[in-house]
Amino acid sequence: MARYTESKGKIVRKFGENIFGNQKFDQLLSKKPYPPGQHGLNRRKMSDYAIQLREKQKVKLMYGLLERQFRLYFQRAERMKGVTGENLLQLLESRLDNTVFRLGLAVSRTQARQMILHGHITVNGSHVNIPSYILKPGDEIQVREKSRRLAMFHEALRKVRAENAYPWLELDKAQLKGKFVEKPKRADIPVNIQENMIVELYSK
Repeated sequence: MARYTESKGKIVRKFGENIFGNQKFDQLLSKKPYPPGQHGLNRRKMSDYAIQLREKQKVKLMYGLLERQFRLYFQRAERMKGVTGENLLQLLESRLDNTVFRLGLAVSRTQARQMILHGHITVNGSHVNIPSYILKPGDEIQVREKSRRLAMFHEALRKVRAENAYPWLELDKAQLKGKFVEKPKRADIPVNIQENMIVELYSK
C-alpha cells in the first residue's frame, strides 16, 4: 500500500467521509464535519475537471495506490468486458488486502497489508505475502494456524456485526477464514465513488 505523509485525519476531513474504513475516523468527522484549514467552511465550487481529479485521488487513497499502480489497474479494466469504471472497482475490491479488510480480519486496509506482508494470511492453504494479489471466485482466505492466537485478529472480528456483510464474501469467524465467492457487483460495493468521472478523466 502506498505511503502518504499527510495525516489521515486531514484526508478524511478533506473528502468529508471515512474513506479508510477505520471506525476511529467516524468520531473525528462527527466533531469536525468540514475540510481542514482556515477556509475549510468556505470553499469555492469545483469545476468538472477538479471533480474528476478528486475522484481519482479518493480511490487511490482509499485503496492505497500510487499513480503508476492505479494507471495499470485502469488499463486492465479497459481491456475487460463490461463497463470500465465498474471493472476498475471490481479489480480493486478483489485485491487480497482489501478482502482481508472486508472480511473483518483487519480494522483497516493498512493493517491488512501488514498482516499479509508478515505472512499471517494464506490463500487456498498456501502462504501469500503479496497484498495486491487478485483473488478469483472460490478462493479461500485464512489466518495461518500459527497466527490464530494473535489478539489483533480477534479484536478486529469483535467489531464485525454480521458474517455476511458483503454478498460476494463468506466469513467463518470461528475458523478465522473467509471465501471470495464471486466478483462483486457494483451495486454491492459500498464506496461513494463516481467512477464515470475517472473514466472521463483518462479519456481526455
